[in-house]
Amino acid sequence: MGDQGTDSGVTGLKRGDVEGLCRQRRPMLHCWFQVLLGLVLVVLFFSLSSSLLSSWSPFPLHEHYQFWNMTQELQLFQSDKALPTVAPTGSQYHEAYPRNYHFIMDNKEVCETRTPFLVLMVPVAPSNVGARDAIRQTWGNSSIVRGEVVLTLFMLGLSGGDGVEQQQEKLKQENLQHYDLIQSDFMDTYINLTIKTMVIMDWLATRCQTAAYAMKIDSDMFLNIDNLVTMLQMPVIPKENYLTGMLMWDRPVVRSKDSKWYVSEELYPEPLYPTYTLGMGYVFSNDLPEKFVAVSKSTKPFHIEDAYIGMCMKKLGLAPTSAPNPSQFKAYNVKYDRCEYSKIITYILATSQELINYWNDLHKPEPPC
Repeated sequence: MGDQGTDSGVTGLKRGDVEGLCRQRRPMLHCWFQVLLGLVLVVLFFSLSSSLLSSWSPFPLHEHYQFWNMTQELQLFQSDKALPTVAPTGSQYHEAYPRNYHFIMDNKEVCETRTPFLVLMVPVAPSNVGARDAIRQTWGNSSIVRGEVVLTLFMLGLSGGDGVEQQQEKLKQENLQHYDLIQSDFMDTYINLTIKTMVIMDWLATRCQTAAYAMKIDSDMFLNIDNLVTMLQMPVIPKENYLTGMLMWDRPVVRSKDSKWYVSEELYPEPLYPTYTLGMGYVFSNDLPEKFVAVSKSTKPFHIEDAYIGMCMKKLGLAPTSAPNPSQFKAYNVKYDRCEYSKIITYILATSQELINYWNDLHKPEPPC
């Protein structure tokens, strides 16, 4: 709509310009009849436009976000720009708000039949069955660790491209064999990692509230599950508002548009991120997922998922805590050392085969050190 002093019809002319043209070319009555007819047509046009727009409302919002994510994915991976953000509207909030999405494959009964001490949530690509199988053979193999119930579940989104139906059928059969897949209807891509993480939090908050602790751990990780459970059994570990891992302090926000970690000032205006835990693997008390989902309603999303969780902690008035032995949470190592791997909790690996090899070697009967 134009300013009040102008007409918003198809001519775009000011009211005085219309009157001048009428005086020059037509009898006044006939000219004003044409002007009024034009205004009636404009009103009809906007009425029809509003009606057409309102007809879109019955469609689920998550489908619009899926389409938005897919189209933006193509643009982002071509230009490597920042993730645009949809402003919160009404009860739907924004594209990273997990309840805009729906679980299309679920195993909620796993927390109904048992009360887990620890739930390991592994975000993984739908096609990466090799990583899932390697985890099932190693640190995800045991359901009882040091007397505690431990669950390992894999979080997936939707595949893009050709062969989606075949991929979904394979996932269905895999889940019927292992009963450890959870899938939601967001596009499973790097730029949607924050969505994926928040969907993990939503699943824990709605399907597995009885668990004491949970861990978000990447699929390329070596996890010494015995050492992790031992740590969580320590009396000093809080049972509420607890988040730990490899802590990142005073990390600058990447402003270079050539970087995959670029975040614009519009999405995150501060020059430094709040303290957060590196996304490779962080552990938290299971009261936090529901709080993360709630505070995410008013927390503008960006695709650096671990820093986003740090932002949610800050808005909750909380902060991550150093582990009792911070050196147990490690990122990359130069080479495998059996004694070293017997003492740590996490390491990032290069391949799934490394995980299998290192795990089998570590669990040989002779002492590791």
